[in-house]
Amino acid sequence: MYKKILLATDGSEHSKRAGEHAISMALCTKGSKIEMVYVVDSDKSKTDVLNNWNSADIGDKRKDRIRHVEQRMKESAVQFETKILHGEPGPTIVDYSNKNGVDVVIIGSRGLNALQELVLGSVSHKVAKRAECPVLIVK
Repeated sequence: MYKKILLATDGSEHSKRAGEHAISMALCTKGSKIEMVYVVDSDKSKTDVLNNWNSADIGDKRKDRIRHVEQRMKESAVQFETKILHGEPGPTIVDYSNKNGVDVVIIGSRGLNALQELVLGSVSHKVAKRAECPVLIVK
């Protein structure tokens, strides 16, 4: 049913649960592929660079956030690809999903930054409103 699954992840507990749902969905349809995206927020990346002068360490920290989900996908033997995107998370995920013809977007209901979510609105809400495909929001 869903062959091209977009999993938006940031390493939060909600996104880890979303990863489990993406795996289950991929296992239901032969030939499914999960495209896991991690969006580096430009505001956060500036802070990361200022606080961590060693840029290799910054990349490692970002990869560590999504390593758990990648490991689960490998264990489940689902076909997947990881992409690091840059920009504001909500619009970047929507833009990627709409331009790449994904069948479904799976995203956690809350990310790593609860304060920002409270003030600006949740990324999952923005994605659900603007994506041109079904969106599964996982609590």
